[in-house]
Amino acid sequence: MKKRQSEIIKEIAQELDCGFDCYYNSKTYEIVAIPNFSQFSDEDEFKEAFSDSLEKVGKHKTDFIKFETLETFESFKIMELFVEQLSDQNLKSQLENILENKKPFQNFKHKIDHSEYRQRWFEFKKSELEKIVENQLESRKACAQQSAKPKNE
Repeated sequence: MKKRQSEIIKEIAQELDCGFDCYYNSKTYEIVAIPNFSQFSDEDEFKEAFSDSLEKVGKHKTDFIKFETLETFESFKIMELFVEQLSDQNLKSQLENILENKKPFQNFKHKIDHSEYRQRWFEFKKSELEKIVENQLESRKACAQQSAKPKNE
């Protein structure tokens, strides 16, 4: 059964949030999630644990679109966007201060986890990840369509 694009976007965003790189086959609607290799200290262990997925992606590389886990600066930008839209000026000020100091990720998480905005943060982050995935998907589809056009057009 064909997955709807919104379901695909949600699934990819969720995998990215868990630290997985995702490979999406737009022909079969298959999503292959593989942990970002940097999370493993032993390359052989990694290759063994994910051999089926690595082989599938390797054999059909041209059919898959790769979505990589966010870079640190991208995750930081999502936190900044969340803080910008807060109406609670006290929390907003505290979080702005946290983002300007050492260990912003750890301290941001701690502050949010112990606030009434915890669920709102998760929803915001999920929404932002889905926007990123959707934008990447659309731009890659557009690139694929451009490269598929005959040269004399």
